[in-house]
Amino acid sequence: MRIPAALILLSSFLLSSRAWGGPPFVTDDPEPVELHHWEFYLASNYNHTSDTDSATLPEVEVNYGALPELQLHMVAPAVYDSEAGSGTHYGLGDFELGAKYRFIQETGKRPQVGVFPLIELPTGDEHRGLGNGRVQVFLPLWLQKSFGPWTTYGGGGWWYNPGQDHRDFWRIGWEVQRDLTLQRKACSTVGW
Repeated sequence: MRIPAALILLSSFLLSSRAWGGPPFVTDDPEPVELHHWEFYLASNYNHTSDTDSATLPEVEVNYGALPELQLHMVAPAVYDSEAGSGTHYGLGDFELGAKYRFIQETGKRPQVGVFPLIELPTGDEHRGLGNGRVQVFLPLWLQKSFGPWTTYGGGGWWYNPGQDHRDFWRIGWEVQRDLTLQRKACSTVGW
């Protein structure tokens, strides 16, 4: 079973002409969407424990560059939850709203810095495992610096997570990326 999977992965890598990696990740960067531009993402995630399976199937993310250095953000997930003893449920999850603001621009020596506060609204049914049941807030600080083909970014913040048996927590993360785009040299040949 491992050999066919490895062959598919290797073939995908060798036969693809270009690949781009980018958000959405659990960590983020301080760079907002350009002024009056839109970003749309369709994503999914899956979590499994010994007695629970949960997922977002799908999760729609929309970002808009509303003002210079300011991005408005929304995530609308459809949630799947299957827990031993309480059945399987599918429906609307908790909506996420946010605003990313970059307040320091990157220079040759200085990283760019921004904040991206998020609020999760209790739109999912907590009794069916589709939502938290309370308003949650995330208050992060993100940094990013580029060095030639390398870019590194990350940071973290505090999640306010109220409710019975819920806990507030800190979340941190860091990402390192390298641009692997192959540059082709232009060449011309003149023949007679």
